[in-house]
Amino acid sequence: MARTRVLVRPLTALSAGLLLISGCGSGAASENTAGTSDKASSGPVVVATTAWEAALAKAAGAKNVTSIVPAAIRHAPDYDVKPSDLTKVAKADYVLYSSFEPFAGRIKEAAGSQAKMIELNLDNTPSKTTANVTRLGKAFGTQKAAAGWNTTFGKEWESLHKKVQAAWPGGKAPAVTAQMFTTWAAKLAGAQMVGTYGPEAVTPAQLSKLSAKKPKFVLDNENMSTGTVLPGSGAKQLSIANYPGQDLDLLAVYRKAAQQMEKAFAAS
Repeated sequence: MARTRVLVRPLTALSAGLLLISGCGSGAASENTAGTSDKASSGPVVVATTAWEAALAKAAGAKNVTSIVPAAIRHAPDYDVKPSDLTKVAKADYVLYSSFEPFAGRIKEAAGSQAKMIELNLDNTPSKTTANVTRLGKAFGTQKAAAGWNTTFGKEWESLHKKVQAAWPGGKAPAVTAQMFTTWAAKLAGAQMVGTYGPEAVTPAQLSKLSAKKPKFVLDNENMSTGTVLPGSGAKQLSIANYPGQDLDLLAVYRKAAQQMEKAFAAS
């Protein structure tokens, strides 16, 4: 996804702190026994770096899922990992991350976890979403749940596509410009995509080129917005979110985008 670069503080000291937290003795043994019992009843313990990976895990059938970066953080790669975050992965079976998250690769080492690291290619296009859910379902041993979710997702996508399409201005597919990581929303709308931009801010040359194509709408990326994309062009800008909320409902991401576009198209 984004090529954002973020400085990450050394985490060696945090690793040492977590070793002290883990401790030993009868109290620790009792706690570990309880943890094993909980794990057996709720399935694998999954820790995701962000709500996006966590939502994919939930869709795949995982029940014990934790997200490190709070859902309220708009740009996840900017998050500063804390010692309390690292304690979450100490007993994880799986840790999910994406390559564009600078802090992700050091989490397992810093926490001393024996968890299996799974790198996900985050993209809300249907093919990428279903592929990620299928892959995680296989890893977790929840293939049936993952397949069921994918079937529901496929039906939801088609239903939302028809609703947005019915709101096309004048019955014709609107011309849109989309941030490179929100092109999935343009596909959901069945819109005519006349250009893409980002993840960096639009340059004067790009502004001139994109404005000349006269898009009626700009599908901006809420999670890495650079402000008004085509000022003076008359294009209506919509803020599309890629990340789910605290409920980790990935379908809600698609529903929200569809509702935004349906409303905007109908009003134009």
